[in-house]
Amino acid sequence: QVQLVESGGGLVQPGGSLRLSCALSGSIFSIYSMGWYRQAPGKQRESVAVIIIGGNMNYADSVKGRFTISRDNGKNMVDLQMNSLKPEDTAVYYCNVHTLRAGIPSAYWGQGTQVTVSS
Repeated sequence: QVQLVESGGGLVQPGGSLRLSCALSGSIFSIYSMGWYRQAPGKQRESVAVIIIGGNMNYADSVKGRFTISRDNGKNMVDLQMNSLKPEDTAVYYCNVHTLRAGIPSAYWGQGTQVTVSS
């Protein structure tokens, strides 16, 4: 059974930093991308930062220059370093893995971790 477990959320003041981590467990094959999404109250879930395996890293315009996504292949983890946080970054952050196997896409999600940016 595939599990994605996020950690590292919390309350931080504007301008502060947080690091989110996502640990993958279970048998997962043909990973196409790994990344972080977020959902603020009353808004749709949006992509924040995504690593296309063997390709690019894509960031939402709103976080470029402030957030950095990284992947540790050996530990099967994907992290999100968030700097210069703003109140509008407040949301539940979800770890995501997309797979593409024999042309069939699948998506796996973590349970989410709350990030609150407030003074």
